[in-house]
Amino acid sequence: MDYVFPPQPIPSLPVFNSAARFPVRRIFCVGRNYADHGIEMGGDPEKEPPFFFTKPADAIVPSGQTIPYPSATQDLHYEGELVVAIGRGGANIAADDALSHIWGYAAGNDLTRRDLQAEAKATRRPWDMSKGFDQSAVVGLIHPQSALSDGTLTLQVDGVTHQTTLLSKMIWNLAGVIAHLSRLVTLAPGDLIFTGTPAGVGPLQRGQTCTVTIDGLSPATVTIF
Repeated sequence: MDYVFPPQPIPSLPVFNSAARFPVRRIFCVGRNYADHGIEMGGDPEKEPPFFFTKPADAIVPSGQTIPYPSATQDLHYEGELVVAIGRGGANIAADDALSHIWGYAAGNDLTRRDLQAEAKATRRPWDMSKGFDQSAVVGLIHPQSALSDGTLTLQVDGVTHQTTLLSKMIWNLAGVIAHLSRLVTLAPGDLIFTGTPAGVGPLQRGQTCTVTIDGLSPATVTIF
């Protein structure tokens, strides 16, 4: 097939203990999936079904990278999250079958231009430019496993802990998130789902290093310059 210019390469992420890479198709993110963060952001998440926003696939940043402070913001925030990698697609997936669609897991950091998000909320406009900007999705090595036991998620900035929670404190568990999302879009292999962040979100400054750890997974680390 002829193209008017060469297509961009498929974004991909390294896989734990493998030379193979995980091709990334789309990135979906759950908003307010921990009650403490929902309250922190001024909402009442206990009364809300899960809602989603997206990031472009080429926003991914493999762990260990150093990236520039993004443009158009004075308030870059970290959000530590568990990332689910989809290996089998489908629509209207039943909750009791949802976990069989998972290929693996990773630690992640949903970088956010918080000032742009606040402005968008105030004017009832989309969040796209606050969430889906270049290099906004930091992801650790993907661990290929079908199940992940409950564990602790921790985010540190320069060694100081700012976020910590048990994964079991999600409002919507992984099966519920996948089932609900699959009623809105047809999931496909290569899709990533950032599953939400706990309370404690805050700013990142130039020169700081941010690390997200989850029990049983490789860390997701990024340095801002």
